[in-house]
Amino acid sequence: MTENNNTPAPAGNGGPQDLSPADIQAVIDRILAKEEAAAKKAKRPSPGQDGGEDDGGAARGALSDGRALAISDLDAEHGDYDGDQQDLAERRALRRVAGLSTELEDVTEVEYRQLRLERVVLAGLWSEGTLQDAENSLRELAALAETAGSEVLDGVVQRRQKPDAGTFLGSGKALELRDIVAATGADTVIVDSELAPSQRRGLEDIVKVKVIDRTALILDIFAQHAKSREGKAQVELAQLEYLLPRLRGWGESMSRQAGGRVGAAGGGIGSRGPGETKIELDRRRIRTRMAKLRREIAGMRPARETKRANRKRNEVPSVAIAGYTNAGKSSLLNRLTDAGVLVQNALFATLDPTVRRAETPDGLPYTLADTVGFVRSLPTQLVEAFRSTLEEVADADLILHVVDVSHPAPEGQIAAVREVLADVDARKVPEIIVLNKADAADPFVLERLRQREARNVVVSARTGQGIVELKDAISDAIPRPDVALTLLVPYSRGDILNRLHTSSAEIHSLEHVEAGTRVEAVVREEFAAELAPFVVHD
Repeated sequence: MTENNNTPAPAGNGGPQDLSPADIQAVIDRILAKEEAAAKKAKRPSPGQDGGEDDGGAARGALSDGRALAISDLDAEHGDYDGDQQDLAERRALRRVAGLSTELEDVTEVEYRQLRLERVVLAGLWSEGTLQDAENSLRELAALAETAGSEVLDGVVQRRQKPDAGTFLGSGKALELRDIVAATGADTVIVDSELAPSQRRGLEDIVKVKVIDRTALILDIFAQHAKSREGKAQVELAQLEYLLPRLRGWGESMSRQAGGRVGAAGGGIGSRGPGETKIELDRRRIRTRMAKLRREIAGMRPARETKRANRKRNEVPSVAIAGYTNAGKSSLLNRLTDAGVLVQNALFATLDPTVRRAETPDGLPYTLADTVGFVRSLPTQLVEAFRSTLEEVADADLILHVVDVSHPAPEGQIAAVREVLADVDARKVPEIIVLNKADAADPFVLERLRQREARNVVVSARTGQGIVELKDAISDAIPRPDVALTLLVPYSRGDILNRLHTSSAEIHSLEHVEAGTRVEAVVREEFAAELAPFVVHD
């Protein structure tokens, strides 16, 4: 703190000396509140700590202190530009509620189609980084579980150098997890990592309830939220790719159907032959279904490529909105274009890309594309399945990288998004960091990010703060015509004059003279060659 006070930030850049007394007091109150919460957590007994190998009690306290990480605490979920949100009303009509008995007391309950929440316990490993990083990771897993429709009851973190080959967690921690599941009445354990099939089976044998990993949880959320035909096909393909190496059978489902056996041990007439286990039949069916889905997705690609080719042919600049899930991408699209797309305070609320037309303040048209959100350790199956959708980002002229600055770890969000952008060959596309939710952010965190990211704009899609500055930044960053020409277009060539009024040119002056229309304009380099016969050399 002393070093920061002795090194003031440059004036006019949002440094501490530019803060109002109310802002400074708000930061002080936040710091005092955090210290008070930390003191309460330190006084709380932490069952499960045994030496330096286990910090499960601290993680449980972190989960019970507040809302899950990445779920916003803002009271108002929607802004004035989000429209009627009819899709959201339809989604919430099938919401899950806690405490709903499976025995219906009134037949009218059937009309609401409400489902009982799954009761889950979370488990993770702290193998690198700080305890705060491990707690943040578990909080994000809690947010994912809540989005999937579960009720998070408890969470444990084990300090361990590497996962156990048999049960992921150590044997002692697995037994403790079993006791927690029994005490809370949970029916599912969610592990904050991708489990090998043997690890999943080993852990299930100990805890005696269903065990799923982080990848399966994210795939489940995608399956719930996919709306379009292409999105559903992509999610199903990713699920099958995940399921294929994890198939298993019990008892008779692993036996051979016939295997060429004869006599009393055989299956009788009609069952003799080379034989095939049922699990092999399942694998073959899955591979057949995956091949069909790949053909369907490949068949849908030409439509998207045709639309993209039309935009390129008309020389319309494209801007892609990318960022961490629940960072406010859809809200920002609604604010910039009045698109009215679904906005929900949940992770991966929107999966299907939305493209809308927008204009710069000086009238140059461009397209804005909202893309699927990213997350830390995004499953590779999803990246591959959604590659055709993510191509919108790779082919864009500009990326608006939206960051939730009210998040406890915004730098981690930025790193996770850039990792996925590198996977889809989009790191060379120009990028503007959009620091969203500035109305709920810590001013010092906001200033830290502004100092770290050279090309940034501070906005709040909910209140409208900084939207004008963002539009100006987009206008300066998108490709523009750069060849200045003076033209004399005959009146018989109205088609040329019509082209000059598109995004291929910017007209500075236009005058009707006897020989035709005299135009001073700046045009794109590709269009300049076509205009060579009409150039006037003064």
